[in-house]
This record gives sequence, structure tokens and C-alpha cells, in this order.
Amino acid sequence: MLVAKEAITDYIPHRAPFVMVGNLVSATRERFESDFEIAGDNVLVRDGFFQETGLIEHMAQTCAASFGYLDKEEGRAPKIGFIGAVSKVLVTELPPVGATIHTVVTPLHQLGNIYLVKGESSLDGRILLGCELKIVVSE
Repeated sequence: MLVAKEAITDYIPHRAPFVMVGNLVSATRERFESDFEIAGDNVLVRDGFFQETGLIEHMAQTCAASFGYLDKEEGRAPKIGFIGAVSKVLVTELPPVGATIHTVVTPLHQLGNIYLVKGESSLDGRILLGCELKIVVSE
């Protein structure tokens, strides 16, 4: 594990109650990996399940934490990023409160400060969400 959940806010601009990433498991320019335990008091939990919007935000925050980690490793301050677009979304299942989801994101293309990434979130080997995000990173 690269960054434990207790230190994750050193790498992302988000603050409670809107932190949607737990541990940063790994981060390279080719692959990001994180996990997140769904708490019952999470603002994106409804009827005991983490919602689609939460899964997408978790994926985006996985990118933010990874880009932030890589920036710090290269001696730069972490930049702020924004979701520019969400596409090819397929949600097959919503994770229940208490579950720990695992997410892998692969950067596909970069054009200036815009990144196209593809990711999957899973629970116990079952894919919950697959999608592509365009992330715009501040310069």
C-alpha cells in the first residue's frame, strides 16, 4: 500500500464528508489501484447501498489520489482535477454498507492536461462498475 486512508487527504483536494477513496494501493503512470470501505453514514449511501454516483466519484478520486501521489514523487505539488466527461458506464451491482470495493484505473490517452482513463470497480471478484472518464487536471 502506498498511501493509507489516514493520509489520503494529503493527495486529494476532497474533505469529509466527501472523501470517497480509502487506501491508495498502487500508482504508476500505467495503472492506479485503490480500495474503499463503504460506511453507513456515507453521503452517497441510500437504502444500505453505495450509489452509482458514489462509484463514479470513487473512481475519479482514485485518479486524483494517484495523480497527486505521482506529482509528489516527482517533487511537485498535487494538482486539482475535474471530471470532464463520463462515458461507457455499466453498473452491474451496488455494494452494500460494510463492503470494501477495489478499483483499478488505466490511463488510456493524454492530450495536454486532459486524460482519458478506463476503470473497473469490483467486490469479491464481481465487477460493480466499468466506465471511462475524461479528467481535466489544472496546470
